[in-house]
Amino acid sequence: MTEIEKLNEWISESDNIVFFGGAGVSTESGIPDFRSKDGLYNKPDVQFDKYRPEYLLSHSCLMNEPEVYFEFHRQKMDTRNIEPNNAHKYLAKLEETGKLKAVVTQNIDGLHQKAGSVNVYEIHGSALRNYCIKCGREIDPDYIFETDEAVPSCKCGGMIRPDITLYEESLPDYDVKKSIEAISAADMLIIGGTSLTVYPAASYINYFDGRYLVIINETELGLNKGANTLVIKEKIGKVFKELADIQGIELE
Repeated sequence: MTEIEKLNEWISESDNIVFFGGAGVSTESGIPDFRSKDGLYNKPDVQFDKYRPEYLLSHSCLMNEPEVYFEFHRQKMDTRNIEPNNAHKYLAKLEETGKLKAVVTQNIDGLHQKAGSVNVYEIHGSALRNYCIKCGREIDPDYIFETDEAVPSCKCGGMIRPDITLYEESLPDYDVKKSIEAISAADMLIIGGTSLTVYPAASYINYFDGRYLVIINETELGLNKGANTLVIKEKIGKVFKELADIQGIELE
């Protein structure tokens, strides 16, 4: 039995599947991740090479050097014209069957929802939402990318920022709570496209106590693996496309 066939068998035996994913889920759509050899952290821009990447995505940078933060955000975080890949599309189809109960994502690109997924918990927020830090008003998703202001401002005078969780900031309470509840209740957890190096998000998988654990990642994660653990070292979009073909699911 191949790895894909085994995964297909486990899915057929499961009724409460949760997917936990990271940047590697979106790389096949053309969005660079952060820590791989081709990621954002390993591609210093000449305008940003004096800054640590973690600083450019930090609360400190946003508040102390907002011009630098927003220039980096506009250059690197604009995913509005990016399309979902086979990984996003398959998960949306699996949710339609009733087997997949939730997607827990560390990504901020909104591609799971764009593919049709409904129960998505964004534990690092979304670059497709903006708000004013002074009055709390929600702002058009395009505003930060299209305004001529170096630091986007609200009509009340407050700074407009993306609704993403930066370094030094707390994760959103609601999404964290729902993610932990979903993972705790799952009989199957699929982890894909993540290095599991960003905490506290990576720690949430420790709440899983179900039957089947599946890890789909091109690099080894070093997790403790029990008898019912399947590790597939492959691109996640490729794996899910093969699954879809076996299951007779068409990924438009």
